[in-house]
Amino acid sequence: MDAHLELTFIGTATTLLRWHPAGPPGTLKDLVLLTDPNFLHRGQHAWLGKGLVSRRLTDPALDVGDLPPLDGIVLSHLHGDHFDRVARRGLDHAVPVVTTPHARRRLSGRHGFEDVRGLSTWETSTLGDGRSQVRVTAVPARHARRPWDALLPPVMGSLLEFGPAGGPAVLTVYVTGDTLLVPELAEVPRRYPDVDLAVVHLGGTTLPGGLVVTMDGAQGAGLVELVRPRHTVPVHVDDYGVFRSPLSDFLDEVRARRLGGVRVVGRGETAVFTPR
Repeated sequence: MDAHLELTFIGTATTLLRWHPAGPPGTLKDLVLLTDPNFLHRGQHAWLGKGLVSRRLTDPALDVGDLPPLDGIVLSHLHGDHFDRVARRGLDHAVPVVTTPHARRRLSGRHGFEDVRGLSTWETSTLGDGRSQVRVTAVPARHARRPWDALLPPVMGSLLEFGPAGGPAVLTVYVTGDTLLVPELAEVPRRYPDVDLAVVHLGGTTLPGGLVVTMDGAQGAGLVELVRPRHTVPVHVDDYGVFRSPLSDFLDEVRARRLGGVRVVGRGETAVFTPR
């Protein structure tokens, strides 16, 4: 069987990534990662900090109890639409969590998660079973323009390199996290020029007072132009009332700029991606 990655979109920025390594059936174990776990249901409110909340407009495609056993959780930042009270209660606290140092302090302290790895930018942590692995590298992200970013939790993008244990990367995934298109992101394609898949957080999230804290359609298309991934999956577009830039904004920009490789994955759907 050839190596491939399955991405199942659960909702918001929550995806289930299942890496199938190459080899005869039954000889190698799949690696399963969960990103930004948000399992609130329609009508429930996510806490965004500083007294701000937002009501969820959609239901997740899966509940916590529906998840397969996980090898790791990749968390871009500690906001209620990325790690909520349902996830906090329902996830196995022994599963490794790779996140920011800010989130590590909260999760390993008051919330009792046992293996939380807080990465500074360009630091790496490896998850795996001794035969297959994924290297998770924290890459730049910024939730708002300065000085307003100081009001929001620190956020990281993630570069996920799947492959054999101790060996070279076979397939590379870039998860942007909640970021704007800021100059620091130019370092990502300089260090990683061959991204197979980008999972792009969009939505044009707008807080009271007009503060925009995630990419809208135009910025998302600009990121695709910058990184040039083989494939792009847009997420984080329609789940909360603070999301103001719909998916159509991004798709219109992609068409206008003649960018290829965009694949829309609906909630509950699974897309398959193969190495170069």
